[in-house]
Amino acid sequence: MSWLIKSSIGRKLVMSISGLALILFLTFHMSMNLVALFSEEGYNAVCEFLGANWYALVATQGLALLFIVHIVYAFILTNQNRKARGNDRYDVIDRPKGVEWASQNMMVLGVIVLLGLGLHLFNFWAKMQLAEIMGQHDLGIEGVSGPTDGAGLIRYTFSNPIFVVLYLVWLAALWFHLAHGFWSSLHTIGFNNRVWFDRLHKISNIYATIIIFGFAAVVVCYFFRSLCGGACSL
Repeated sequence: MSWLIKSSIGRKLVMSISGLALILFLTFHMSMNLVALFSEEGYNAVCEFLGANWYALVATQGLALLFIVHIVYAFILTNQNRKARGNDRYDVIDRPKGVEWASQNMMVLGVIVLLGLGLHLFNFWAKMQLAEIMGQHDLGIEGVSGPTDGAGLIRYTFSNPIFVVLYLVWLAALWFHLAHGFWSSLHTIGFNNRVWFDRLHKISNIYATIIIFGFAAVVVCYFFRSLCGGACSL
């Protein structure tokens, strides 16, 4: 199994599989967040179920491992590509025909996504699962009853226009990263014949749009709810 680490194909395969697994998590996370738009009680029930319980902690550790593997391999592959290009990487040239902007800027997009993830962990994970682990039942935030009050935290976070803008920028970068990464991953694991080439490209764009739209809908809806004092709802 050493070829998964040492060979270029093996590294790309690990990168692709870990990326697809993370996309599945994002799909679940987005679906869970949409519950908050229709029932805050239902959303909080989900948050309580996925709190500091053993199965949630095991899943969190597995997810963290996936992120680390994906990030490490991203740096390895980027460094490998830089070495392969040599001095050519310093040349100012036009983007080659057929090469997407996202493809040439996956590392930059990845860094923005990583910074956004840090912000998200600070705003939610640290105040929910981590707070439960540490036995912190009072977050000291007005309108938030405790670590399992996910709806209250969403309401509190996205009443701040600065966080709204930061999250939307993060989601925009994530869209480019997902749209290209999803297509590229499927291409790497074998869906690379001429018939599926264009189809997978369209499917990836549509799927990434659905995921990002779901996340953005929660951000935007809760922001406008804060402007009308929580009186407006779906």
